[in-house]
Amino acid sequence: MKLAVVGGGSTYTPELIDGFARLRDTLPIEELVLVDPAADRLELVGGLARRIFAKQGHPGRIVTTSDVDAGVADADAVLLQLRVGGQAARDQDETWPLECGCVGQETTGAGGLAKALRTVPVVLDIAERVRRANPNAWIIDFTNPVGIVTRALLQAGHKAVGLCNVAIGFQRKFAKLLDVAPGEVHLDHVGLNHLTWETGVRLGGPGGDDILPKLLAEHGDAVAEDLRMPRAIVDRLGVVPSYYLRYFYQHDAVVEELRTKPSRASEVAAMERTLLEMYGDPTLDEKPELLAKRGGAFYSEAAVDLAASLLGNGGSPYQVINTVNNGTLPFLPDDAVIEVQATVDGKGAKPLAVPKLDPLYAGLIANVTGYEDLALQAALHGGRERVFKALLAHPLVGQYAYAEQLTDSLIAHNREHLAWA
Repeated sequence: MKLAVVGGGSTYTPELIDGFARLRDTLPIEELVLVDPAADRLELVGGLARRIFAKQGHPGRIVTTSDVDAGVADADAVLLQLRVGGQAARDQDETWPLECGCVGQETTGAGGLAKALRTVPVVLDIAERVRRANPNAWIIDFTNPVGIVTRALLQAGHKAVGLCNVAIGFQRKFAKLLDVAPGEVHLDHVGLNHLTWETGVRLGGPGGDDILPKLLAEHGDAVAEDLRMPRAIVDRLGVVPSYYLRYFYQHDAVVEELRTKPSRASEVAAMERTLLEMYGDPTLDEKPELLAKRGGAFYSEAAVDLAASLLGNGGSPYQVINTVNNGTLPFLPDDAVIEVQATVDGKGAKPLAVPKLDPLYAGLIANVTGYEDLALQAALHGGRERVFKALLAHPLVGQYAYAEQLTDSLIAHNREHLAWA
């Protein structure tokens, strides 16, 4: 089996490599290709990756290259984890929206739109190369904003599934609170990427008893603290919203918070410099503890599980993925991309049935889906007017004057990445 990782020079990659090494029986990789245009980073990450494989006795071969076509040739699956513009672009995404009192964040709001505009054309180009190299290869997208990027891939006819680590993070945390094995915890997870709620927590599978009320009654403080939300919000909802819902439920408070501290991008950039220095140590042969603060917890387990299922090597019976709606949420278009529990096999992902949603959640999902449709049109076709309409439609913007100002700022800060600007 050959697997390629585009964006393989990311400081995330050792987390992925560690999972590949530990879970080699689930996903028996014979050749792993790390693809990245940043040759200096790729050399450091590739060296550590080989040492991790060697220490854990993994027989697979690790290859590094800056040539996308060579890297994806004959690959059975290609994992996308790229960041167009790097942390410098992310830093801008997190700062200029604050000038008009809107949340600055890399995956939602105006910053998330900027990332989508930079990213979608690049991802589609890579996907076409994958299709030419091997039309049967699966594309697993971990590149944010995952929902919009996955929708772009699916609409272009690619064999693609989107992946996020939010759900597996909840599964692991809930399992620890409940003192059970992670595989025993099944989530009623529903929404869009980075706009989801855990409406039930079941033991043993989809038909198990819902213990979410018990979980919140006994561990509500710990859950709320992890979300960085007041417990009152969680208690009144009776569900567990994703961390990203704080940008909606506490928008103004978050804006004030973001204005008083360094951007997350600047923190990550500093962390990456330290990590790359560590990766250059020829004696380091495991992922460093610092990597846990970088983000992406349990990403490797989720990626291995998904790839194994898509390639016919088993995998968990149920997984939270991003895939086409196709009637699962009847209030959305069939071609919308949703994030839900699904069964996954060599034919792809099939969402589980979702009970009728409370309008409190369905309304916001529908609103953001409309924005995502406009955002994708802007990413595919460009143009100031398309950018403006997407911003006007986003519930974190929604005002004419803000949309006008943010449109100008977005284009000014991203001109080098926008072919039409």
